[in-house]
This record gives sequence, C-alpha cells and structure tokens, in this order.
Amino acid sequence: MGAAPRPQLRLGPRLRRRSPRGAQLAPLIAPERAPASPSRPGATAQLPCGAMFWRRRRPPATEAFAPRWRDLLEERMALWAQLDPGERRDLEATALWLLATKRWEASHGFTLTQDMRVTIAAQASLVVLGLGRDPYRIVSAIVVHPSTVTLRGERAGPVPGTVTQGPLPILGQASDERGPMLIAWDAVLRDGAHPERGMNVVHHEFAHKIDMLDGYADGVPPLGDRVTRRRWDEVCGATFASLRAGRDHPVLRSYGAVNLAEHFAVATEAFFNRPVDLVDHEPDLYGVLADVYLQDPAARARRWEASRPPAGP
Repeated sequence: MGAAPRPQLRLGPRLRRRSPRGAQLAPLIAPERAPASPSRPGATAQLPCGAMFWRRRRPPATEAFAPRWRDLLEERMALWAQLDPGERRDLEATALWLLATKRWEASHGFTLTQDMRVTIAAQASLVVLGLGRDPYRIVSAIVVHPSTVTLRGERAGPVPGTVTQGPLPILGQASDERGPMLIAWDAVLRDGAHPERGMNVVHHEFAHKIDMLDGYADGVPPLGDRVTRRRWDEVCGATFASLRAGRDHPVLRSYGAVNLAEHFAVATEAFFNRPVDLVDHEPDLYGVLADVYLQDPAARARRWEASRPPAGP
C-alpha cells in the first residue's frame, strides 16, 4: 500500500499578496553585540530614516582581473576555494562588470578602497554564476558603510499599518526599483570568512534585487523553466509558515519569518553558505533554489571536501 499523498499547503491572501511598487523592504537587522568595525571600533553611523550621505567615487575602469585580487579572495572569501577554474573565470568577469558599470559610494568620512569593492563584487558574483549578469541590471549603486548603520526617524512598524521612530541598527538594505543598496563593510569581511555561520549580507541584499526584477519584493524571483510557480509557492510557503509558527529550522535564520521577501533572502544565504546542511534539512527548498540559481553548491562543497588531503592524526 502506497504512502498517503502529502497535503498541499494552500497559500492564503497574506502569502500571495505582492508588495506594491516602491514599497520598502525590511532592512537586514544587525545581531546584538555585532563586532565593531576594525578601523573604527564601536562606531555606528547615525542616519535619519531614508537619508543617505556619501561621497561618490567611481572606480577606474579595468579590463583584467588583477592577480593580486585572487590572493585577496583567497584570504577574504572562503567559498573561493571551492570554485573550479571555469567558475572562477565567470565570477571574475561578472565582478569586473559590476566594478565598471555600478556606482560605488562610501558613507561620509569612510574611505572605500578598490580592494573593498572587489571583495563585495566577488561575493555578489557568486550568486549569479549560473545566471549571468542580467539579474543585476536594476542594481544602480552600492553604498558602503564601515559598520552597523542606525536608522532613525519615522518608518513602517513591525505590524502592517503601524509606524515606529525607534533607532534600528542594520547591516544592509536594498531599495526598491533602481535605488541604492547599503552594505556594512565589517559584516562583509566577517561573513565572507565564515560561511559556516550561514549569514552573508552581500548575498542577502543582492538576492533582494533579484527578487525585485518584476517590480515587486514578494519573495518570488524569476523562476525560469525548471520550477513552476505552484511548486515554488508550495515549498517556500511551507517553510515560511513553519518559521512563522516558531518551529525549529537549524539552517534557516528566524529572520526569514518577517515576510516572504526576507524568507527568500535568508534561504539564499543558507543555499550558498551552508548548502550541504540545507540539502540535508530542507531538501525541497534546496531543490527549488537550485532550479532558480542554476547551481548546485552542495555538490561543489562535497567535491572540494573530497579533494582536500586527509587531516593528520
């Protein structure tokens, strides 16, 4: 006798509703006691909500990926070691395109170096290795702050229809349409060096931009031909509802319960940074993400692990 069919999760209006154009995404909130910036210990930027102050610096055009940048990524991007030569070439090409075509801007009083831009561009390029450059066509500017940014002023509250004015420390934020992205530099360094934590502010914010390609921040990226909308809603709706109910998901951060857009961004972080754990604990979610991103980072991680020399006694 075969197993009984699994009941399908019916997504109610709240899960199906799309955010209107121009709606503000929830920012990526900084964890408590986040490490301070090495260059400015304990510093946080004090910004009124919605206001940005930065110095514009367009990087010089470059046609080749400098050899020393590969050494830089060996040091700052742990996942670089898992890429094969072809993947590295593709990542380098996309990173060069991001460096040359996007505005890179520093917050007031902060110096943004070329090495910093390369580090961020490389991490962003990993996300679209299977998709090419087109998903980043609506990325206009990347604004880099030294550390956690504190938003102040009136903004949407945690409950729909409410507002709040309390200070909010954040690590990153992606504006709708072609607005700028905000990234905290110390989080970039920390996340790139420690993928086992399952967090990456660059992957998170650039995933939001992919989600916004249809003009909505609704947790539904372009699905391509390998996964149907019904399957996407079924899988992501189930994990989102489970997170909202407070159930334990060892690989997915609870921040993914904020809304479907944050669920997609948090799932993207887990997909690229803890892929083996994600495929073990959330195989259906891993499967639809692999179909969207056209990558199999779990297989890549396993190949790399198998190629490493055995540990000594």
